Amino acid sequence: MTISAARREAVPNVSMPENVALAVSSVGLTKRFRGGQVAVDRIDLAVPTGSVYGFLGPNGSGKTTTIRMLLGLIRPTAGTHELLGQPMPARTGAVLPHVGSLVEGPAFHPYLSGRDNLRRLDAADRHADPATAKARIGAALDRVGLTAAAGKRYRNYSLGMRQRLGISAALLQPRQLLILDEPTNGLDPQGTREVRTLVSELAAFGVTVLLSTHLLAEVEQICSHVGVMHRGRLVAQSALAELRAGSAPRVHVQTAEPAAAERTLSRLGLADAGRDSDGASALIGTADPAAVVAALVHDGVPVRAFGVRAPDLEDVFVGLTGEGFDVSG
Repeated sequence: MTISAARREAVPNVSMPENVALAVSSVGLTKRFRGGQVAVDRIDLAVPTGSVYGFLGPNGSGKTTTIRMLLGLIRPTAGTHELLGQPMPARTGAVLPHVGSLVEGPAFHPYLSGRDNLRRLDAADRHADPATAKARIGAALDRVGLTAAAGKRYRNYSLGMRQRLGISAALLQPRQLLILDEPTNGLDPQGTREVRTLVSELAAFGVTVLLSTHLLAEVEQICSHVGVMHRGRLVAQSALAELRAGSAPRVHVQTAEPAAAERTLSRLGLADAGRDSDGASALIGTADPAAVVAALVHDGVPVRAFGVRAPDLEDVFVGLTGEGFDVSG
């Protein structure tokens, strides 16, 4: 599902009408439902133009509610936001034709084919040129690997095929911004890889992508920036490389006497010393690893293995939220 040379004209380099630093921004965006439940709590989003922004969090953390507010599908209780540098909802009519989206799964007519569903959507778009409809629909189907199944009725599509058709609908027109809510839901491993490749290729052509996901692999493989949601709050937001760099490495000692190893690490002044299933660990800080090993040996700790490891993304996110993430996909 790569963008072939024949299809590249359908995904041109996207230039903003103005030099907009942030494709998506919000200040204090909040959604409180009836009964007092706060689904989204005063979040300040900053999605750089041209980025692939991983909007990451466990299911139920407020990601979809945030996206629905951004697109004007529900009204925020408080706060403001902009898309493509324009205030929303005041500029909805001017902005949304440049925004493609897939939210909470696609909805199509079950008795129509995939191609005919796209034809109906395209015909309803007052910004679409009827003269180019056939070529654009063909390109959109090709990009998501549905050309062979384009004539099949939607009701006979698998869950993964339905998800792909939803993505193709978002690509019927050239977009400056794509907002995708869990776009790999229901896809097999091959389909998941293809969607990730597609997102990377679109980003290379200048499209900004906000990708909501609960899968760490999505973020690690294709995202340049990340925002982490937890219980309705944005607990971290930065370039992915900065988030990784801000995580402190730990020293780990594999030993049959973890209590003794923990005492030595604490004696050396290493922070957050503690035991685990096969030894002990602590933040290494500025300590010399060789000196730590020497101290352990001096204290009579039998060292089976010793290493310094920077936390992976799972460690970082669990530290931010106190909850595990799905690392599959």
